[in-house]
Amino acid sequence: MHYNYDLATIWAFILAFAIFAYVVMDGFDLGIGILFPSFAVGDERDQAMNSIAPVWDGNETWLVLGGGGLMAAFPLAYAIILPATYPLVIAMLLGLVFRGVAFEYRWRDPRHRALWDAAFTLGSVVATLAQGMLLGAVLQGIHVENRAYAGGWLDWLTPFSVLTGVSLLIGYALLGASWLIGKTDGQAQQHARRLSFWLGIATFMAMAAVSAATPFLSFDYWHRWFEMPGVLLTAQVPLLVVLAAAGFFWSLKRGSERLPFLITLLLFALGFVGLGISMFPYVVPRAVTIWQAAAPGKSQMFMLVGTVVIIPLILGYTGWAYWVFRGKAGVEGYH
Repeated sequence: MHYNYDLATIWAFILAFAIFAYVVMDGFDLGIGILFPSFAVGDERDQAMNSIAPVWDGNETWLVLGGGGLMAAFPLAYAIILPATYPLVIAMLLGLVFRGVAFEYRWRDPRHRALWDAAFTLGSVVATLAQGMLLGAVLQGIHVENRAYAGGWLDWLTPFSVLTGVSLLIGYALLGASWLIGKTDGQAQQHARRLSFWLGIATFMAMAAVSAATPFLSFDYWHRWFEMPGVLLTAQVPLLVVLAAAGFFWSLKRGSERLPFLITLLLFALGFVGLGISMFPYVVPRAVTIWQAAAPGKSQMFMLVGTVVIIPLILGYTGWAYWVFRGKAGVEGYH
């Protein structure tokens, strides 16, 4: 039993890492799609697209690892969460496909570029909303009976899931705007700074709203966040968010190019820590723990051997791609 306990915990952290890597890496290029209508047609849009062109499809590798890892390492959780959120999963995948097609065709079909630009934005918005609402649906709880989903087709649609969906939309937009500060110059960079300021305010308000609503979903959440002595540790998360917010606006005022994006990544990391505080060790909150959902120990060990090899390779080629395409993104490419 101790053997399985260790493996389940290891796999929980591997999947958490994969999901976080996807959120921060694909988040900024989804954010650029969300903000695309606000960019001037022509050079400004081309700069924004060129800033993510070398890396956007590689970023989605982590989504495959997260989804495939959940199915393989925690099959019971996969069998419960998917039926509970089928419309959201389908919407997310269609949004990502639509967005990918639009990304490629806008360069190869210039006569209909306005149409492909609109499709790029629509796909980004749909995929982001679906991801945020899926998170809210899981966090608010899934009706489970006899180790299976026992709810309805639209149980995921609640005010809380809409709140998390809109909040992620705002957060991804901030990631995209702060990314462009470091990847563009001239008017495009100034535009990105202005967007980052207002999106920064909106993101902190959204984080506060989600944080305030979450403890009221369940007494278990309230207990984890507000009862002694745990509150002495959990209180550090909102404190760090406030400090990060101050640092974010200071970096914008100072004219820093890289720091706003790095601080935005820190904000997402703090939000992820808060999610872990609320959920762990449940993979389906208040219904199924990671040990109840885990695959047999031998299966997890077999997959772990491959994962130990694959993750460093993914990190290696991802880091190399970002290094090769460092610098400013021009209208025609990098310089």
